[in-house]
Amino acid sequence: MKYKAGFIGAGNMGGTLLRAVAQAAGGSNTAVYDINANQAKSAADNAGAAVLPMKELILQSEYIFLGVKPNVTASVCADIREIITDSSTVVSMAAGVDLNFLCRELKTDRVIRIMPNTPADVGEGTILYCTASGVKDESGFLSLMEKCGLVDKIDESLIDAAAALSGCGPAFVYMFIEALADGAVRCGLPRAKAELYAKQTVLGAAKLALNSPKHPGKLKDEVCSPGGTTIEGVLALEKSAFRSAAASAVTAAYDKTAKLKK
Repeated sequence: MKYKAGFIGAGNMGGTLLRAVAQAAGGSNTAVYDINANQAKSAADNAGAAVLPMKELILQSEYIFLGVKPNVTASVCADIREIITDSSTVVSMAAGVDLNFLCRELKTDRVIRIMPNTPADVGEGTILYCTASGVKDESGFLSLMEKCGLVDKIDESLIDAAAALSGCGPAFVYMFIEALADGAVRCGLPRAKAELYAKQTVLGAAKLALNSPKHPGKLKDEVCSPGGTTIEGVLALEKSAFRSAAASAVTAAYDKTAKLKK
């Protein structure tokens, strides 16, 4: 195979993964195709990858990444299933599209299903994956993912619930960062500093939580001095049903995924 990885679709998620994979495999070992030629060229330029026609990409790529929307996955599978070679593995990132469907539509069991998120662009992504029976060796796939962040194998029965958190979660976090900054601006802090401090605060808190064996609730308690300022803010969040709203955001995303399958 000429290319370690070929990407069909160079949208937000496909383009993000292409850049991360190109760092691991080398840009010259990656290729991309998109129905939008300008989008394909832009993604290729950013990753140092080649732009190829779809058929040539499939024939020359060891791993074929499908970065297409769930509603067009079936038609793309129909377009490519007669071209896929016995030495290629297909990697799908379509939400709500399970391995049974992919294997049936692609006429191969060499399929990996992934649920990535956009922080992979800075090497801090969460890449959930599960494999069909035809994938006997995951080492090549894992080496391509090594620049993406956390790569974790999960039972397919849990992948939609996990992706409702990790896949959709960045958007919820960005809203939280924006809201924190808005609050600080209301208190008189200049916008640029408010946004910088909010971003660093979220980053620092997440890093501490990742590196600590303590429950997040315990870490929260350690910031709350008796009669202090932090507990007042915590109670304000509780009054506005902050935890319930955050949990409901994840469950709403999960419910939407379930509807995509119907």
